[in-house]
Amino acid sequence: MAVQSEDLVAEIEAASEKLIRARDMVARRVIGQRQVVDLTLISLLCGGHGLLVGAPGLAKTRLVEALGTVMGLQSNRVQFTPDLMPSDILGAEVLETGPDGSRTFKFIEGPVFCQLLMADEINRASPRTQSALLQAMQEKQVSIAGARRDLAAPFHVLATQNPIEQEGTYPLPEAQLDRFLLQIDVGYPDRDAEREIVLATTGADEAEAEPVFNASSLIAAQRLIRRMPVGDAIVDQILTLVRSARPDTEDGSDLVKGALSWGPGPRAAQALMLAVRARAVMDGRLVPSFEDIAALAQPVLVHRMALGFAARAEGRTLEGLISQLVEHVGSVEAAA
Repeated sequence: MAVQSEDLVAEIEAASEKLIRARDMVARRVIGQRQVVDLTLISLLCGGHGLLVGAPGLAKTRLVEALGTVMGLQSNRVQFTPDLMPSDILGAEVLETGPDGSRTFKFIEGPVFCQLLMADEINRASPRTQSALLQAMQEKQVSIAGARRDLAAPFHVLATQNPIEQEGTYPLPEAQLDRFLLQIDVGYPDRDAEREIVLATTGADEAEAEPVFNASSLIAAQRLIRRMPVGDAIVDQILTLVRSARPDTEDGSDLVKGALSWGPGPRAAQALMLAVRARAVMDGRLVPSFEDIAALAQPVLVHRMALGFAARAEGRTLEGLISQLVEHVGSVEAAA
Protein backbone atom coordinates (compact mmCIF):
# COMPACT_ATOMS: atom_id res chain seq x y z
CA MET A 1 0.00 0.00 0.00
CA ALA A 2 2.86 2.36 0.80
CA VAL A 3 4.41 1.72 -2.62
CA GLN A 4 1.05 2.40 -4.27
CA SER A 5 0.72 5.66 -2.31
CA GLU A 6 4.22 6.74 -3.34
CA ASP A 7 3.43 5.96 -6.97
CA LEU A 8 0.19 7.95 -6.78
CA VAL A 9 1.98 10.95 -5.25
CA ALA A 10 4.60 10.84 -8.01
CA GLU A 11 1.89 10.64 -10.68
CA ILE A 12 0.00 13.59 -9.20
CA GLU A 13 3.17 15.69 -9.04
CA ALA A 14 4.06 14.83 -12.65
CA ALA A 15 0.51 15.62 -13.82
CA SER A 16 0.60 18.92 -11.95
CA GLU A 17 3.83 19.97 -13.69
CA LYS A 18 2.40 19.02 -17.07
CA LEU A 19 -0.81 20.95 -16.43
CA ILE A 20 1.17 24.04 -15.47
CA ARG A 21 2.97 23.82 -18.82
CA ALA A 22 -0.37 23.39 -20.61
CA ARG A 23 -1.83 26.41 -18.81
CA ASP A 24 1.19 28.55 -19.70
CA MET A 25 0.98 27.41 -23.32
CA VAL A 26 -2.70 28.37 -23.57
CA ALA A 27 -1.87 31.72 -21.96
CA ARG A 28 0.27 32.52 -25.01
CA ARG A 29 -2.92 32.68 -27.05
CA VAL A 30 -5.47 33.72 -24.43
CA ILE A 31 -4.26 36.61 -22.30
CA GLY A 32 -5.78 37.76 -19.02
CA GLN A 33 -8.30 34.92 -18.57
CA ARG A 34 -6.48 32.73 -16.03
CA GLN A 35 -9.61 31.56 -14.21
CA VAL A 36 -11.42 30.78 -17.48
CA VAL A 37 -8.45 28.76 -18.72
CA ASP A 38 -8.24 26.86 -15.43
CA LEU A 39 -11.94 26.01 -15.40
CA THR A 40 -11.83 24.83 -19.00
CA LEU A 41 -8.83 22.63 -18.26
CA ILE A 42 -10.70 21.23 -15.25
CA SER A 43 -13.61 20.31 -17.53
CA LEU A 44 -11.27 18.34 -19.78
CA LEU A 45 -9.43 16.73 -16.87
CA CYS A 46 -12.72 15.46 -15.49
CA GLY A 47 -13.69 14.00 -18.86
CA GLY A 48 -16.58 16.46 -19.08
CA HIS A 49 -17.94 19.28 -21.20
CA GLY A 50 -17.83 23.03 -20.70
CA LEU A 51 -20.27 25.84 -21.56
CA LEU A 52 -18.44 29.13 -22.15
CA VAL A 53 -20.77 32.10 -21.63
CA GLY A 54 -19.56 35.58 -22.52
CA ALA A 55 -19.98 38.62 -24.73
CA PRO A 56 -18.49 38.62 -28.25
CA GLY A 57 -14.78 39.24 -28.61
CA LEU A 58 -13.62 37.71 -25.33
CA ALA A 59 -11.50 34.95 -26.93
CA LYS A 60 -13.90 32.04 -26.35
CA THR A 61 -13.28 30.60 -29.81
CA ARG A 62 -9.57 31.32 -29.55
CA LEU A 63 -9.46 29.47 -26.22
CA VAL A 64 -11.06 26.32 -27.65
CA GLU A 65 -8.73 26.34 -30.65
CA ALA A 66 -5.69 26.77 -28.37
CA LEU A 67 -6.84 23.94 -26.12
CA GLY A 68 -7.25 21.63 -29.10
CA THR A 69 -3.60 22.24 -29.99
CA VAL A 70 -2.20 22.11 -26.44
CA MET A 71 -4.12 18.97 -25.48
CA GLY A 72 -3.24 17.26 -28.78
CA LEU A 73 -6.86 16.53 -29.68
CA GLN A 74 -8.50 16.19 -33.07
CA SER A 75 -10.85 19.17 -33.18
CA ASN A 76 -13.92 20.10 -35.21
CA ARG A 77 -16.04 23.22 -35.13
CA VAL A 78 -19.76 23.59 -35.82
CA GLN A 79 -21.32 27.03 -36.19
CA PHE A 80 -24.83 26.64 -34.79
CA THR A 81 -27.52 28.45 -36.80
CA PRO A 82 -31.33 28.21 -36.89
CA ASP A 83 -31.25 26.14 -40.10
CA LEU A 84 -28.70 23.61 -38.80
CA MET A 85 -30.03 20.03 -38.92
CA PRO A 86 -29.10 17.06 -36.67
CA SER A 87 -27.50 15.29 -39.66
CA ASP A 88 -25.18 18.29 -40.08
CA ILE A 89 -23.67 17.33 -36.71
CA LEU A 90 -24.03 13.56 -36.55
CA GLY A 91 -23.67 12.59 -40.20
CA ALA A 92 -26.01 10.63 -42.47
CA GLU A 93 -26.30 7.61 -44.71
CA VAL A 94 -26.16 8.27 -48.45
CA LEU A 95 -26.99 5.97 -51.33
CA GLU A 96 -23.86 5.12 -53.26
CA THR A 97 -23.72 3.44 -56.67
CA GLY A 98 -20.80 1.10 -57.27
CA PRO A 99 -18.93 0.51 -60.57
CA ASP A 100 -21.08 -2.56 -61.22
CA GLY A 101 -24.28 -0.60 -60.78
CA SER A 102 -25.03 -1.99 -57.30
CA ARG A 103 -26.37 0.41 -54.73
CA THR A 104 -25.47 0.44 -51.06
CA PHE A 105 -25.85 2.87 -48.21
CA LYS A 106 -22.67 4.47 -46.97
CA PHE A 107 -22.40 6.37 -43.70
CA ILE A 108 -20.73 9.78 -43.91
CA GLU A 109 -19.46 10.86 -40.50
CA GLY A 110 -20.45 14.28 -39.21
CA PRO A 111 -18.22 16.69 -37.27
CA VAL A 112 -19.23 15.07 -33.93
CA PHE A 113 -16.79 12.27 -34.77
CA CYS A 114 -13.78 13.99 -33.22
CA GLN A 115 -12.13 14.36 -29.82
CA LEU A 116 -12.91 18.03 -29.16
CA LEU A 117 -16.07 19.52 -30.65
CA MET A 118 -16.56 23.26 -30.54
CA ALA A 119 -20.27 24.10 -30.62
CA ASP A 120 -20.15 27.81 -31.44
CA GLU A 121 -23.18 29.83 -30.31
CA ILE A 122 -24.99 26.63 -29.41
CA ASN A 123 -28.21 28.40 -28.41
CA ARG A 124 -28.82 29.60 -32.00
CA ALA A 125 -29.83 26.13 -33.22
CA SER A 126 -33.34 24.72 -32.85
CA PRO A 127 -34.16 22.39 -29.93
CA ARG A 128 -34.27 19.46 -32.37
CA THR A 129 -30.69 20.10 -33.42
CA GLN A 130 -29.50 20.78 -29.87
CA SER A 131 -30.94 17.44 -28.80
CA ALA A 132 -28.67 15.69 -31.31
CA LEU A 133 -25.83 16.20 -28.83
CA LEU A 134 -27.59 14.72 -25.80
CA GLN A 135 -26.59 11.11 -26.38
CA ALA A 136 -23.13 12.07 -27.60
CA MET A 137 -22.37 14.13 -24.49
CA GLN A 138 -23.60 11.56 -21.98
CA GLU A 139 -22.89 8.18 -23.57
CA LYS A 140 -20.03 9.05 -25.96
CA GLN A 141 -21.92 7.41 -28.83
CA VAL A 142 -24.67 8.28 -31.30
CA SER A 143 -27.55 6.32 -32.81
CA ILE A 144 -28.04 6.78 -36.55
CA ALA A 145 -30.32 4.69 -38.77
CA GLY A 146 -30.84 2.24 -35.93
CA ALA A 147 -27.11 1.62 -35.41
CA ARG A 148 -25.01 2.83 -32.50
CA ARG A 149 -21.66 4.31 -33.38
CA ASP A 150 -18.97 5.00 -30.80
CA LEU A 151 -17.24 8.37 -30.71
CA ALA A 152 -13.52 8.92 -30.36
CA ALA A 153 -11.86 8.76 -26.95
CA PRO A 154 -11.59 11.13 -25.29
CA PHE A 155 -14.65 13.09 -26.42
CA HIS A 156 -15.40 16.59 -25.19
CA VAL A 157 -17.79 19.37 -26.15
CA LEU A 158 -16.86 22.99 -25.49
CA ALA A 159 -19.83 25.16 -26.37
CA THR A 160 -20.03 28.95 -26.51
CA GLN A 161 -23.02 31.14 -25.83
CA ASN A 162 -23.62 34.86 -26.09
CA PRO A 163 -25.62 36.08 -23.05
CA ILE A 164 -26.52 39.55 -24.33
CA GLU A 165 -28.08 38.95 -27.76
CA GLN A 166 -31.09 36.70 -27.31
CA GLU A 167 -33.07 37.50 -30.47
CA GLY A 168 -33.36 34.39 -32.63
CA THR A 169 -32.00 32.04 -29.98
CA TYR A 170 -33.39 28.93 -28.29
CA PRO A 171 -32.61 28.46 -24.58
CA LEU A 172 -30.82 25.19 -23.89
CA PRO A 173 -33.12 22.58 -22.31
CA GLU A 174 -32.41 21.61 -18.71
CA ALA A 175 -31.45 18.07 -19.75
CA GLN A 176 -28.69 19.43 -21.97
CA LEU A 177 -27.48 22.04 -19.47
CA ASP A 178 -27.11 19.28 -16.89
CA ARG A 179 -24.71 17.46 -19.20
CA PHE A 180 -22.23 20.34 -19.06
CA LEU A 181 -19.83 19.75 -16.20
CA LEU A 182 -19.20 23.48 -15.73
CA GLN A 183 -20.66 26.76 -16.89
CA ILE A 184 -17.69 29.05 -17.38
CA ASP A 185 -18.52 32.76 -17.35
CA VAL A 186 -16.07 34.76 -19.46
CA GLY A 187 -15.75 38.36 -18.29
CA TYR A 188 -13.89 41.40 -19.56
CA PRO A 189 -10.12 41.53 -18.87
CA ASP A 190 -8.67 44.17 -16.58
CA ARG A 191 -6.85 47.19 -18.00
CA ASP A 192 -3.33 45.74 -17.81
CA ALA A 193 -4.44 42.48 -19.45
CA GLU A 194 -6.30 44.34 -22.19
CA ARG A 195 -3.21 46.45 -22.88
CA GLU A 196 -1.18 43.25 -23.24
CA ILE A 197 -3.85 41.81 -25.56
CA VAL A 198 -3.77 44.86 -27.80
CA LEU A 199 0.01 44.80 -28.09
CA ALA A 200 0.26 41.02 -28.57
CA THR A 201 -2.44 40.69 -31.23
CA THR A 202 -1.84 43.74 -33.43
CA GLY A 203 1.81 43.19 -34.25
CA ALA A 204 3.44 41.36 -37.13
CA ASP A 205 3.76 38.08 -35.22
CA GLU A 206 1.65 36.27 -32.66
CA ALA A 207 2.73 33.60 -30.19
CA GLU A 208 1.71 30.09 -31.19
CA ALA A 209 0.63 27.26 -28.91
CA GLU A 210 2.40 23.90 -28.95
CA PRO A 211 1.17 20.44 -27.88
CA VAL A 212 1.76 19.42 -24.27
CA PHE A 213 -0.67 16.50 -24.00
CA ASN A 214 -2.02 13.97 -26.47
CA ALA A 215 -5.15 11.83 -26.37
CA SER A 216 -3.53 8.97 -24.43
CA SER A 217 -1.84 11.20 -21.84
CA LEU A 218 -5.09 13.13 -21.31
CA ILE A 219 -6.97 9.87 -20.72
CA ALA A 220 -4.25 8.85 -18.23
CA ALA A 221 -4.69 12.16 -16.40
CA GLN A 222 -8.46 11.65 -16.31
CA ARG A 223 -7.97 8.21 -14.75
CA LEU A 224 -5.55 9.70 -12.23
CA ILE A 225 -8.19 12.23 -11.13
CA ARG A 226 -10.59 9.39 -10.33
CA ARG A 227 -7.94 7.59 -8.27
CA MET A 228 -7.18 10.63 -6.15
CA PRO A 229 -8.30 10.18 -2.52
CA VAL A 230 -10.99 12.45 -1.05
CA GLY A 231 -11.63 12.75 2.67
CA ASP A 232 -15.00 11.89 4.15
CA ALA A 233 -15.38 15.49 5.35
CA ILE A 234 -15.09 16.81 1.78
CA VAL A 235 -17.60 14.23 0.50
CA ASP A 236 -20.06 15.25 3.21
CA GLN A 237 -19.60 18.96 2.42
CA ILE A 238 -20.26 18.33 -1.28
CA LEU A 239 -23.42 16.39 -0.48
CA THR A 240 -24.59 19.00 2.02
CA LEU A 241 -24.07 21.82 -0.46
CA VAL A 242 -25.81 20.12 -3.38
CA ARG A 243 -28.71 18.77 -1.36
CA SER A 244 -29.26 22.11 0.40
CA ALA A 245 -29.83 23.72 -3.02
CA ARG A 246 -32.96 21.65 -3.70
CA PRO A 247 -36.22 23.39 -2.80
CA ASP A 248 -39.16 21.40 -1.45
CA THR A 249 -36.96 18.58 -0.16
CA GLU A 250 -36.15 17.53 3.37
CA ASP A 251 -32.50 18.66 3.09
CA GLY A 252 -33.32 21.90 1.24
CA SER A 253 -32.01 25.03 2.91
CA ASP A 254 -34.40 27.76 4.03
CA LEU A 255 -32.34 30.07 1.79
CA VAL A 256 -33.70 28.42 -1.37
CA LYS A 257 -37.23 27.51 -0.33
CA GLY A 258 -39.60 29.70 -2.27
CA ALA A 259 -36.69 31.14 -4.27
CA LEU A 260 -35.87 28.30 -6.67
CA SER A 261 -38.08 26.51 -9.18
CA TRP A 262 -35.76 23.51 -9.15
CA GLY A 263 -32.32 22.59 -7.87
CA PRO A 264 -29.35 20.47 -8.93
CA GLY A 265 -29.56 16.70 -9.35
CA PRO A 266 -27.01 13.99 -8.58
CA ARG A 267 -24.87 14.99 -11.60
CA ALA A 268 -23.99 18.18 -9.73
CA ALA A 269 -22.49 16.21 -6.84
CA GLN A 270 -20.62 13.98 -9.28
CA ALA A 271 -19.29 17.02 -11.15
CA LEU A 272 -18.19 18.77 -7.96
CA MET A 273 -16.49 15.61 -6.70
CA LEU A 274 -14.40 15.33 -9.85
CA ALA A 275 -13.77 19.06 -10.22
CA VAL A 276 -12.35 19.58 -6.72
CA ARG A 277 -9.87 16.76 -7.38
CA ALA A 278 -8.83 18.29 -10.71
CA ARG A 279 -8.35 21.74 -9.14
CA ALA A 280 -6.18 20.27 -6.39
CA VAL A 281 -3.97 18.52 -8.95
CA MET A 282 -3.64 21.72 -10.97
CA ASP A 283 -2.45 23.50 -7.82
CA GLY A 284 0.00 20.73 -6.99
CA ARG A 285 -1.91 19.47 -3.94
CA LEU A 286 -2.47 15.82 -3.09
CA VAL A 287 -5.97 16.18 -1.64
CA PRO A 288 -8.83 18.64 -2.25
CA SER A 289 -10.05 21.06 0.41
CA PHE A 290 -13.14 23.11 1.20
CA GLU A 291 -11.55 26.03 -0.68
CA ASP A 292 -11.87 23.95 -3.85
CA ILE A 293 -15.56 23.42 -3.16
CA ALA A 294 -16.09 27.16 -2.59
CA ALA A 295 -14.22 28.05 -5.79
CA LEU A 296 -16.11 25.56 -7.97
CA ALA A 297 -19.61 25.76 -6.47
CA GLN A 298 -20.82 28.46 -8.86
CA PRO A 299 -19.59 26.98 -12.19
CA VAL A 300 -20.94 23.56 -11.14
CA LEU A 301 -24.33 24.69 -9.80
CA VAL A 302 -25.38 27.88 -11.58
CA HIS A 303 -26.71 26.20 -14.74
CA ARG A 304 -28.42 23.45 -12.75
CA MET A 305 -30.73 25.78 -10.80
CA ALA A 306 -33.51 28.18 -11.76
CA LEU A 307 -34.88 31.17 -9.87
CA GLY A 308 -38.60 31.41 -9.35
CA PHE A 309 -40.61 34.40 -10.54
CA ALA A 310 -40.89 35.97 -7.07
CA ALA A 311 -37.13 35.74 -6.46
CA ARG A 312 -36.39 37.36 -9.83
CA ALA A 313 -38.84 40.15 -9.03
CA GLU A 314 -37.03 40.74 -5.74
CA GLY A 315 -33.74 41.08 -7.59
CA ARG A 316 -32.16 37.93 -6.18
CA THR A 317 -29.54 36.09 -8.24
CA LEU A 318 -28.36 32.50 -8.48
CA GLU A 319 -24.79 33.63 -7.84
CA GLY A 320 -25.87 35.28 -4.59
CA LEU A 321 -27.82 32.23 -3.46
CA ILE A 322 -24.90 29.89 -4.20
CA SER A 323 -22.53 32.16 -2.26
CA GLN A 324 -24.89 32.07 0.71
CA LEU A 325 -25.14 28.29 0.57
CA VAL A 326 -21.34 27.95 0.41
CA GLU A 327 -20.97 30.35 3.34
CA HIS A 328 -23.49 28.31 5.34
CA VAL A 329 -21.67 25.03 4.66
CA GLY A 330 -18.36 26.70 5.54
CA SER A 331 -19.75 28.00 8.84
CA VAL A 332 -20.99 24.51 9.73
CA GLU A 333 -17.51 23.15 8.98
CA ALA A 334 -15.87 25.83 11.14
CA ALA A 335 -18.25 25.09 14.02
CA ALA A 336 -17.48 21.39 13.79
